[in-house]
Amino acid sequence: MSSKLGLKLMRNYSINFDVHPRNKKQIKFIIIHYTGMRKQSEAIKRLCNSKSKVSSHYFIKDNGEVLNLVPDLYIAWHAGESTWKKFKSLNKYSIGIEINNPGHANKYKKFNSKQIKSLIKLLRILIKKYKIKKQNILGHSDISPNRKKDPGEKFPWKILANQNLCHWYKLKESKIIKFRNQKISSLEQKKFINNLTLIGYSKRLKKKTKVYNSKVIKAFQRKFRQDLINGKIDLECFLISKSLIKS
Repeated sequence: MSSKLGLKLMRNYSINFDVHPRNKKQIKFIIIHYTGMRKQSEAIKRLCNSKSKVSSHYFIKDNGEVLNLVPDLYIAWHAGESTWKKFKSLNKYSIGIEINNPGHANKYKKFNSKQIKSLIKLLRILIKKYKIKKQNILGHSDISPNRKKDPGEKFPWKILANQNLCHWYKLKESKIIKFRNQKISSLEQKKFINNLTLIGYSKRLKKKTKVYNSKVIKAFQRKFRQDLINGKIDLECFLISKSLIKS
């Protein structure tokens, strides 16, 4: 199956999905994952194995080939426990895309150009088809920061942003880097936390805690400040968050 945008889709259906189809209007998000497994063949096998209880709608191979594992209108099992803004359990509202990559536990590496070219084509098709906002193109770590790191700091979000395919800030990295590691006031820290909530991140991961969990901050950094992920709020992160709210 091919599209007008030149993307060839191969069917390799998984049986891991909810049996009742959803309405097209329910699809509001696209969630990007890495497989986190050593071998591509094993990753595909797991996504199609009934015992694994996991799946995704699409799988992008190392050579750029795209497999369609679950039809869009059926709920695949890729997001798990997840939150974004007012939405919970994002499987119901999203399309999941797995990109083959060994992940942090198995010699994490850069995503190759063939994979990213196919992803861009696929995103354009899905965004147009389901009228998905660029603010709703997310990574697994965005919606499940307490559990997940994927697609991780080597995923080229900025390339997607340059194609208008994801939310991004309007600041020059060469100018804001000088604010890295600069401390901010307690009021600014509260504003940063509020900004992250406005963007969509979970307000807190643990109940009855007043401390903003560093895993949420790391999820933010994995996407928007990829060369330093320390879970600490500094002036650079604060300025990025302000820009994201405005953009």
